[in-house]
Amino acid sequence: MTSLFDLAGRSAIVTGGSRGLGLEIAQGLAEAGAAVMICARRDDWLGPALRGLESQGFRAAGRVCDVSREEDVAAVVEATEREFGRVDILVNNAGVSWGAEPEAMPLEKWRLVLDVNLTGAFLFAQAAGRKMIPRRRGAIINIASAAGVKSAVEGPHYAAYTASKAGLMGLTRELAASWGRHGIRVNAIAPGFFETRLTEHVIPRIAARLEAATPLGRIGRAGEIKGAAVFLASDAASYITGQTLLIDGGSSIAG
Repeated sequence: MTSLFDLAGRSAIVTGGSRGLGLEIAQGLAEAGAAVMICARRDDWLGPALRGLESQGFRAAGRVCDVSREEDVAAVVEATEREFGRVDILVNNAGVSWGAEPEAMPLEKWRLVLDVNLTGAFLFAQAAGRKMIPRRRGAIINIASAAGVKSAVEGPHYAAYTASKAGLMGLTRELAASWGRHGIRVNAIAPGFFETRLTEHVIPRIAARLEAATPLGRIGRAGEIKGAAVFLASDAASYITGQTLLIDGGSSIAG
């Protein structure tokens, strides 16, 4: 059983891997044996995360990257191949948000969120997929959101974020259908509310409502995402593709 989850000898890219859920996922993949390339928009976020991984004895590297820029994406993929020999796993985790009532959403903010959350994931999948196809092996994990399947009547209102995450689930299915014949599996994880930089100003205002509407009665805790990422990246999930795994304490099934 242990060998099914063993990622020794494999290499992974984790976008938005310098903090929050991205860093947790990078940590989990490294704990399972993978070499990890983490990327982030800012070097002052990237440096401490990379040093933390290296201090634990993990094989890790890092690159500053704007995932919405095709040239930045290509540079990360090429750097991963130079550093680790190949790209086996891609985790599209980088994301931004902007809260506003739909009628007040600035167009430039809409475009920013879609460019990072959806176009960025496509660009990375495309670049990594081109490397995986000749080797006929690869695992791509898109970090979507429970917001992509269930909206909140009373807010918070994140039209662009919700649209991008719903789109990411559709992209997951399409890439899985297109690349399955090449031995590439594409799945998504859709977290509910976890304490991250994106939610730190929202959760305090709606915590009581969230807990009441969640069967497990709480928000997500640190460490509750990385196991799913390791599973989907590993041979334990070798016959799973095109799926979205909701990790939301059951809130998506509640009325």
